[in-house]
Amino acid sequence: MEDPRPEAEPFRLLFVCTGNTCRSPMAEAIARDRAEALGWSGFEVRSAGISAAPGSPPSEGAVRAAGRRGLDLSGHSATLLGQEEVDWADLILVMAPSHLMWLIDIGAADNAALLTSFAGGGEGNTDSVPDPIGGPDEEYEATYRTLEELIGRVMERLESVRTR
Repeated sequence: MEDPRPEAEPFRLLFVCTGNTCRSPMAEAIARDRAEALGWSGFEVRSAGISAAPGSPPSEGAVRAAGRRGLDLSGHSATLLGQEEVDWADLILVMAPSHLMWLIDIGAADNAALLTSFAGGGEGNTDSVPDPIGGPDEEYEATYRTLEELIGRVMERLESVRTR
């Protein structure tokens, strides 16, 4: 993956789900934590939702799942995906095909991909990341583990475009 940005500009990664209270905030925290652990600079990450209620807190299940791994979601506040977020991002990774269709519909799919597909090297995986909203902690844990695995693969792919 070739990076067309000038060296001084950060690489900006945006995760998108529906409400920006579970999957995308967990993904944001995981990616940020991984980047810090790898010593990456010039890497920024955010999250948003296509149907988010701006200012909503993260779901308690997501807070607990992340907290068990030492990640704090308590300061997260839901963001509604808009043109500003789309313009900000170098890469937009979505949790479900419907999110990608939404980006296509608004003409913002040029730098967007389904998380499962991108993590698989673009091999056409069209699986959604399971949405745990309203479910028991076990569902949040399963989603968190899925995100950890996928984001690990994403970070490997981004290794060639990030700036140390």
